[in-house]
Amino acid sequence: MNYIGEFLGYLAGICTAIVFLPQTIQTIRSKNVSGLSLTTYIIYCIGMISWILYGIYLHSVQMVLFNAISLIFAAIILYMIFKSRKVI
Repeated sequence: MNYIGEFLGYLAGICTAIVFLPQTIQTIRSKNVSGLSLTTYIIYCIGMISWILYGIYLHSVQMVLFNAISLIFAAIILYMIFKSRKVI
């Protein structure tokens, strides 16, 4: 087994998965989404869903897991943007 490759895969996955955590925490605390782009978060969430489906197709637990975590954080922010604009 290629331990370096596995390690790099997990490291990249963890970093990618938690990249939106600080923004999510800040947005939940401040309830301020005025500087956030609705279009960016919609496109990002569509991309994460696509990666999850691709990971399912490839039977890649890492791809599904880390992209699902990332999607959760981005979806929370997207929900808050929609809520602040009275879309939902």
